[in-house]
Amino acid sequence: MAKHYQEELEALQLALVRTQMAMAGSDERVVIVLEGRDGAGKDGTIKRITEHLSVRATRVVALPKPSDRERTQWYFQRYVAHLPAAGEIVIFNRSWYNRAGVEVVMGFSTATEQEAFLRDAPDFERMLVESGIKLVKLWLDITKAEQAERLEARRTDPLKALKVSDMDKVAQAKWDDYSAARDTMLTRTHTPFAPWHIVRADDKKDARIAIMRHVLRQIAPNNIADDVKAPDPDLLFPFDMAAIEDGRLAK
Repeated sequence: MAKHYQEELEALQLALVRTQMAMAGSDERVVIVLEGRDGAGKDGTIKRITEHLSVRATRVVALPKPSDRERTQWYFQRYVAHLPAAGEIVIFNRSWYNRAGVEVVMGFSTATEQEAFLRDAPDFERMLVESGIKLVKLWLDITKAEQAERLEARRTDPLKALKVSDMDKVAQAKWDDYSAARDTMLTRTHTPFAPWHIVRADDKKDARIAIMRHVLRQIAPNNIADDVKAPDPDLLFPFDMAAIEDGRLAK
């Protein structure tokens, strides 16, 4: 099983390298938004995606909390500064969707600001897509038990000490609040031009393979994408309202 995973991972990484080579000198621009609960596996997924890509043409954006000056700016402003130029891939490890998630649960923004975000985000993303950016949005979903196990591993493994955050301390206690914020966010910001895809990520390796397949089928030239298998639809699928109630999204 481990050998099969490694072989498939390397094949997908090679396809990503070929895709980036094809992008070089072109006007292609890619934005990948990775969202999910604490411990959902975003960091590990990004590491596998970027492992062999060009550091000059690939950027991972994981912004800290806004400065006092940034708090006075238009909300999307500090994210716009990190959008790709021609030939670049930008991966947001959390993104503007902080306003629809942690800020809602922790009260870091007002209800008025949160409503304005849900209203404006689809328009913002429409402008990105109409400008020629390929936008891929993924929500990594895990169960409450799996999150508890992963957060405990962070606390007890000294090599994972840098991944521990204050938000980890309340992730389980506020599980239901995060679920409600997730459901509202997905419902209000899933659009035909910027759809959400859900990844059931309790198995990290299966989730990584599914995500890499999906990304390639979205951004690669046809001669590369056509050779990439579709991800398992039980693991990665487009969001729809029924997923909130039928068990495909963790409660």
